[in-house]
Amino acid sequence: MLERIALQIGCIQDTLSPSLNNPTIVVFAGDHGIVKEGVSPFPQEVTYQMVFNFLQGGAGINVFTRQNNIAIKVVDAGVNFNFDPHPDLIHAKIDHGTKSYLNEPAMTTAQCNAAIEKGGVIVQEIFTAGCNVIGFGEMGIGNTSSAAIIMSLLCNLPLEECIGRGTGLNDAGLEKKKAILKQAIANHSFDNTPLNVLTTFGGFEIAMMCGAMLKAAELKMIILIDGFIATAALLVAKGINKQVPDYCIFCHQSGEQGHALMLEHLKAAPLLHLGMRLGEGTGTAVAYPIIQAAVNFLNQMASFESAGVSNQA
Repeated sequence: MLERIALQIGCIQDTLSPSLNNPTIVVFAGDHGIVKEGVSPFPQEVTYQMVFNFLQGGAGINVFTRQNNIAIKVVDAGVNFNFDPHPDLIHAKIDHGTKSYLNEPAMTTAQCNAAIEKGGVIVQEIFTAGCNVIGFGEMGIGNTSSAAIIMSLLCNLPLEECIGRGTGLNDAGLEKKKAILKQAIANHSFDNTPLNVLTTFGGFEIAMMCGAMLKAAELKMIILIDGFIATAALLVAKGINKQVPDYCIFCHQSGEQGHALMLEHLKAAPLLHLGMRLGEGTGTAVAYPIIQAAVNFLNQMASFESAGVSNQA
């Protein structure tokens, strides 16, 4: 697997001596109107509270990025809260959360396009500052619901196989979530294209992450894919540009039920399967030393010939 990663990175960079420069993880945060229908055991306020936690350095993603010397950027893509200016927060709010897609589209086409475009602008700026390896994380109470519907419609899988417990639903809560999401799909008639699915059922953080992935692939960056929500964003990005997965390293298989099937659909082999279900980009940060090891062995390890070791007779 280390050889496979080294080959992929070498091909992306078109070199036998690849490098990883200024690794960065971007965490997009956004709120979801569907939460008011009861799909999550946690209130919407947790989204903005977790953004403060990111900015104060106290979340899981902060621990792992510090450990591995990875830069972190936090983006307000559409949180239902007005943040004061902060040096570590990128203000990119499209709106104060999406609409409840139980009865109306989550966002307008203009909002979806604006989010995708903004994700690209953010990545361009990070690339221009010298980064060539980028990971994406997210925070948004209710976003496993959006990801489950996106997965079901774009992978053509039964919704029940895509829905999981999110932030810890009990059995009754899980059944309620399934019923609400089934009804939401039934209440809309739409062309089953990636952009229409994203506009109708997505979140601003998912749309912005999709735009970020599209731009990162265009710039030939190495893209580190995290868990369930990030992979849902990738499904949309792949629907827009089928080459995007060529630039992706799948870092971690989430504990969320649908993620294994999502990865199978993409024919992706994740580096780690640690049972985490944090989001935030934590899977990418924990897996980063493995990716670093793949590049280092290619650049630094002697061949039998160069080391003067006898080969097979």
